[in-house]
Amino acid sequence: MIRDERIPAEELRRIDAALRENWPTGEAVDFDEAVEFHESLPSVKRFADVLESATRPLLQPRAGVPRLEDQIALLEYLHSEGEADLLPTTIDSYTRDNEYGKAQEGLEAARESGEDTLNGFPAVNHGVDGCRELIEAVDAPIEVRHGTPDARLLAAITFAGGFQSFEGGPISYNIPYTKRHDLATTIEHWQFVDRLAGAYTERGVRINREPFGPLTGTLVPPSIAIAVMVLEGLLAATQGVRSLTLGYGQVGNVVQDVAALRALRSLGEEYLPNEVCVTTVFHEWMGGFPPDEARANGVIGLGGMTAAIARPDKVITKSPQEFQGVPTKEANAAGLRTTRQIIDMALEQDIDIDGIDEEQDLIERETRCLLEAVLEHGDGDVARGTIRAFDSGALDVPFAPSDSARGAVLPARDDDGRVRILEFAALAMSDEVKEIHAARLTQRAETEGREQSFRMVADDVDAISDGRLIGRPNGGDTRAD
Repeated sequence: MIRDERIPAEELRRIDAALRENWPTGEAVDFDEAVEFHESLPSVKRFADVLESATRPLLQPRAGVPRLEDQIALLEYLHSEGEADLLPTTIDSYTRDNEYGKAQEGLEAARESGEDTLNGFPAVNHGVDGCRELIEAVDAPIEVRHGTPDARLLAAITFAGGFQSFEGGPISYNIPYTKRHDLATTIEHWQFVDRLAGAYTERGVRINREPFGPLTGTLVPPSIAIAVMVLEGLLAATQGVRSLTLGYGQVGNVVQDVAALRALRSLGEEYLPNEVCVTTVFHEWMGGFPPDEARANGVIGLGGMTAAIARPDKVITKSPQEFQGVPTKEANAAGLRTTRQIIDMALEQDIDIDGIDEEQDLIERETRCLLEAVLEHGDGDVARGTIRAFDSGALDVPFAPSDSARGAVLPARDDDGRVRILEFAALAMSDEVKEIHAARLTQRAETEGREQSFRMVADDVDAISDGRLIGRPNGGDTRAD
C-alpha cells in the first residue's frame, strides 16, 4: 500500500518525463529554465509572499475562459474594477478529466467563433508559453484552480509557466468530485504534485498549495472539513511544500464559521511542521444561491461580515449571479466590491460575539477524534490511515459521490443554524460529542414540532436558496401545526 514517504529525486524525474509525453506541450517544460523565469518575476506576482505578508483578508474570485487574450482581459478587469488582491485561473472541465484532445477542440472552436465554448482555461493546451504570457500580462499573483483528481501534467506545465499557487489535494479533489478514482491512486498522483512544488521550493521558488476546504459544499460539519485540510497539509509537507493555505467553506452560522476558521488555523499550526507557513482561506457560501440578486448580495454580505470577524488570510468571493451559473465579469467584480466594503467597515470595529470560544473547543475536540482515528488506522502513516479510515467510515464526507467514501454521515442544522451531525454512521467521534449533537438536534425538532428525519436534512440543503438559513417547515414558522 502507498505510504506517506517523500518521492526520491530520481523517481520524480522519471514520472515527470513520462507525464510530459502525454501531450505535446509537455515537451516545453524545463525545470531549471522555469526556475529562472520564476526568479525574474517581480515581488507583486509572488503568490506566497503577497499572501503571507498581508495585514487584512485578501480577496480572490473564481474566473476562467478558454482564449488567452480573453483570460488576460478578464483578470485585468477583476483586478482593476473588482479590486481583487489575488487572481484565479479556473481550468476547464475537459482538462479536469485529462481529456486534453477534447479541450483542444473546444479551444479551437472558441478561437474560431469568439464564444466561450469551454467552461474554463485549458492551461495544458496553452502550454508553458501561453501560461507565461498570462503571468506576465497581469500585475497580481495568480492561482490555478481546477478540480482535477490527476493534476500532474497540469501542475508540471503551470508551474513551468509561472503560476506559484495551486489548489486541490488527493482527498478534496477526489471525494467531492469524482466517482471513478480510488483514493490510493489520487494520493499517489498528488504526492507527485506536492513533490514537484517542493522541488521548486527548494530552489527558492515557494509554491503555495491550497487544499479545497468546502469539500462537497453542502452542510459539511466543520470538523470533517478541518480534518481533511490537516491531512492534506501533512501529506504535502512530507513532499517539501512549505506554504500551505488551509480552506474552509461557509456554513452560514456566524459563530460556528468564526470558530471553525480559528480552529482551522490553530490545528493547522499545531499539527503541521514548524517550517510550514500556514495561512487560511474562507470560501463564501458554496451551496445554492437565491435567484434574486438582491438576496444573493445578502448571502455575500454575511460571508463578508464573517470574514471580517474571523480574519482569514484570504476570502474566495461569490457573485450575485451564482444562481445563473457563470457570472458576467461585471457581476463577479460586484461580488468582490461588496465583500470588500463590508470587510473594510467591519475591520474598524471591535466585534465580540458570545459563544465562539465554546464552539471552537467543540470543533477542535471533534477534529482531534477524526485525526487520531486516521493515525491509528495507519499506524502513524497518514496516507495509509486516510485510505483505511475512509474505507471503514471512521472518516467520511456527507453527500460524496466517490466510491472511496461511504457517504453515510448525514448533517442537519440545530435550532441556531449550526451544522450538526444527525447520523454519525461509523464516524470516529466520542460518545460525549455524539450526545451534544443529539441534544441540539432534539431541541430543534421540539421547536418545530416534528421528528428528526431526512426531511430535516433536505429542508436545510435548500434553505439559503429559499431565503432562510434553517429549513424549517411552514415557510419558516418556529412551530409546525
